[in-house]
Order: sequence, then C-alpha cells, then structure tokens
Amino acid sequence: MIEAVVFDLGGVFTESPFEALRAAGAARGASFDEALEIVFGPYDDDTDHPWHRAERGELDLETCRAEIRALAAARGFELDLYDLLAHLAGGGVRTEMVERARRLRTGGYRTALVTNNVAEFRELWRPMLPLGELFDVVVDSSEEGVRKPDPRIFELVLDRLGGVEPARSVLLDDYPGNVAAARRLGWHGVLVEPDPAGALVELDRLLAGGGATPR
Repeated sequence: MIEAVVFDLGGVFTESPFEALRAAGAARGASFDEALEIVFGPYDDDTDHPWHRAERGELDLETCRAEIRALAAARGFELDLYDLLAHLAGGGVRTEMVERARRLRTGGYRTALVTNNVAEFRELWRPMLPLGELFDVVVDSSEEGVRKPDPRIFELVLDRLGGVEPARSVLLDDYPGNVAAARRLGWHGVLVEPDPAGALVELDRLLAGGGATPR
C-alpha cells in the first residue's frame, strides 16, 4: 500500500532541464552527452563537479558558471550555464501534475517535493507552485547540503514525512539515475518523460495496488 508520493521539480512540474540542455548544447555544436558532462557532470553520481557543489549549496552561481565555462573551453566549446537558462525561460507549469499532486494530498496521501537546485534560483521557482497546498514537505538540495542521488536525501524526505517506509513510497523524477537510486533503496520509481502522460498512468497503476493510508 502506497503512503507517500514524492515529486521532482524540473522535468516533472516544469520543462526538463535535460531537454533544455540538449537544445543549448546543439546550439553550440555539442552533443547531449558532451553538454551533460560539461554542465551537469556525472549526474548518476554525487561528485565535486561545480554544478554538484552548487546544488549542495557549497558554491555560488557565478563561481559555478565560471568553472563550467572553463570546463567547456577545455573541450573546445563556448558553452555557458546561462545558455541553458535561456532555453528554460518561458516554460510553463504542467497543470496536470499540479492537479494530480493536489488530488493525492487531499485524498490522504503524504506528498513531498525533492529538488536538486541552487540557492540563487529559490526566488524563481518557489512562486511557481502553491507549495503549501500541494506538499507536506519541500526538500531543496541547496538548503540541505545533500543532493540526489545520495541516499541521504531520500532518507531525509521519508523522515520528514513521518517515517514512511521506502516500499510504501513512490518517486516521480525525470532523470533515470535518480529513479534508479530510489529503487535501490526500496522505493517505487516512475520516470517522467517530456510527455508526462505515461508517468501518470504508471503512478495510477502503482496506487491501484492499495488505497491511501490515513495520516
């Protein structure tokens, strides 16, 4: 029986930053794999890449940007972190995800948002969603000093939800490595693709295995 549904932010409620990265890289002559390695680093792991340090709140955005530009230059690209932000600008919120989170919470499920993010973006993304209405818990990596796929951030979310067991929890995330990390810890994981309809069908299938456990 599922008790908790945990959502990622980018790529779930908004356009995927990985799809924006694909476009930004292509505009600069870099493949997706090259752009991913330069801008986001080995995203299946937690390392000292500048983006990872920024997401853990250890590095300010401008320093992170400068270090990423240097990494790109060393590979022969003029790839700027702000190229990615330009491709993300103007993207809207997926209303179907907002409505699903709202229905889940009012229906008795515990809900949470867990995002790998940087401190400087906080004032931009927080007003995009009615956080207090949709989620019992909001976990921002830059505030906690830990980021997905580190097991500690998944444990932190469940602790703050009242000690929900991993087997009674579902993660919806747009990055396969984060979904795989959650599954290794015993969670159910749902990969959200650019069209989120399939993920919502998979979520419904998981929830159909049992009703919501009362709070």
